[in-house]
This record gives sequence, C-alpha cells and structure tokens, in this order.
Amino acid sequence: MTRDILLQIAQVVAVLVLAPLLQGIIVQFEERVQRARGPGIFQPYRDLRKLFSKQIVVPETASWLFWMAPIVAFTAMLTVPILIPVLTNFPLPLSDMGDILGGGLILTLGGFMITLAGLDSGSAYGGIGSSRVAMVTILAEPTLILVFVGITLLAKSMLPFVVNHLLVAEPAVYWNPAHLFLVAAFFILLLVETDRLPIHSPTHIEVYMIEEARILEYSGPLLALVRWASMMKQFILYTIFCNVLLLPWALSIRGTALGALGAAVALMAKFTLVALAVVVVDTTQSRLRFYRYQEPLAASFLLAVLSIIGTQLG
Repeated sequence: MTRDILLQIAQVVAVLVLAPLLQGIIVQFEERVQRARGPGIFQPYRDLRKLFSKQIVVPETASWLFWMAPIVAFTAMLTVPILIPVLTNFPLPLSDMGDILGGGLILTLGGFMITLAGLDSGSAYGGIGSSRVAMVTILAEPTLILVFVGITLLAKSMLPFVVNHLLVAEPAVYWNPAHLFLVAAFFILLLVETDRLPIHSPTHIEVYMIEEARILEYSGPLLALVRWASMMKQFILYTIFCNVLLLPWALSIRGTALGALGAAVALMAKFTLVALAVVVVDTTQSRLRFYRYQEPLAASFLLAVLSIIGTQLG
C-alpha cells in the first residue's frame, strides 16, 4: 500500500518536473527544423525561475477570478496524472476516482478558467484570445468526447488502464482500423490542444495570436503558474496519446523504483518521437487563415465517427 501511494506521488511529480523538459524538446526541434540553434531544452526551467522572481502586476479591472484562474488551472493539471497510466500499467490507490472522460473534463476546466480570466482582465487582446479559444473549443471538445467514446467502445471500458492492457495483449485490436482512426483523430486534437495548428502564433506581435492573447495581462508568479499548467496539459495529452493509444508499452509492471525510473525514461523517448512528428507537421504546413481552423477539426471529427462505426460493425 505504501509503495502504491509513493508511485502515485511519483506520477504527479513526473508530470510536474518533466513537463518543461518536453516543451524544451519541442522548441529545440522547431529551431533545428528551421536551421536555427535554439535556446536549449532546459530554457523553460530558466523561464519559470525568472517569472517566479518577478513582481505581479494586475489590471485595475480584474476581479478575484483573475487571481484564482492560474491556481485552479495548475491544480487541475496536478489531478489528472492520478487517473491515467503515467509510469505504471496498473491502477494506483486513487486511480478509480474518475475515468478517461472525467480526466478530459478536468483538463477542460483548467482551460475554461483561463478563458474567463482573459475576459475578466478587460484587455482587448484578452477578449480576442478568449473568443478565439471558444470558437476552436466548440469543435475540439465534441471531437475529444467522441474519441473517448470510441476508446470506450473499443475496450468496453472507460478506464485508460483497461485500454492499455487490451492493446498490449491483442495486436489484432491494435491494428484494427477503428483503433487507427482513433490514433489519427487524437493526433489532430493534439495539434489543436497544444497550439500547433498553423493558425496559432506563439509571439506577442501578431494579431492572430490565440493562446498568448488571453494570458497577455498576466505577469510574475501568476504567469509562471499559467505557463507551467499549459506545459503540464501538453505533457498529459502526450501521455494519453502514447501510453493509452499509440505506444502502450514500456510501463512499470511490478511497480519497483527501477521500473518506474525506466518507465519515465521510456516515456520521454516516446514523447521525443511524437514531438518530432508534431514539429514536422506544424512547420511544413503553410499558415492558414483563422476561419479555416474548422478543416482539421472536421477531419478529426470524421475520423472519430468512422472509428465508432467501425467498432459497432466489427
């Protein structure tokens, strides 16, 4: 029992500590693809440390919601690792608190709070960013729910650990077209949820920025919490994609310290492969007009529907 509790804590700590490293790897890949040197994979850690040492500046029009949103978002990202297989392929003491749909709801809660904070700041950019996020979410969230429904129908269970065991034990299910459609649909969602669609802008100088616009009024430790929560959300989505759908192997079976450490190393190796694919897709696409954001999301929605139909016909 004590071992399982320590493993559960280790899963949360792994997400907390390794999330900035994943962000650094992705940025480094982007720079290399563009033939630049880049700041190094540990730059996100230095950025967070710098932000935590700065002063907080709050807009005069902001209410208590502006203060609470980063805390709620950060706490939500610490909750999801309890429910999903990060280091082990077996449930831990608190893993039965929610299923894969509940984990998706908690992820959405963090983003919802940041969207409200963007509106609460009273900034023109905050309003634009929040409204654009809402427009993308209208299509992204139903597609995410359909993907989770497809996973449930495929494994006859809403627990991610069951899906993991099924795909590892039965290669026929892994190579089933219904499962492959789910992988493709979730990959598109991964691009959307991690701001890798060619409609996003990660800078502060372009009018079509989305994610940066709604957090433009944050500074100091509050901005650090928002950015750290965003990195953790990215890490969690990569974990679900890799450990539940695409690469469900190399997780700790017995729960030993060495096994958990090996699972963490294997997890970063999986993430490196997926990050490379994400960066290639992101950088090889031409910049799209914002109103065309529905095209990849519609493709993802269609793939999820085809997966559900295939599961029922099979």
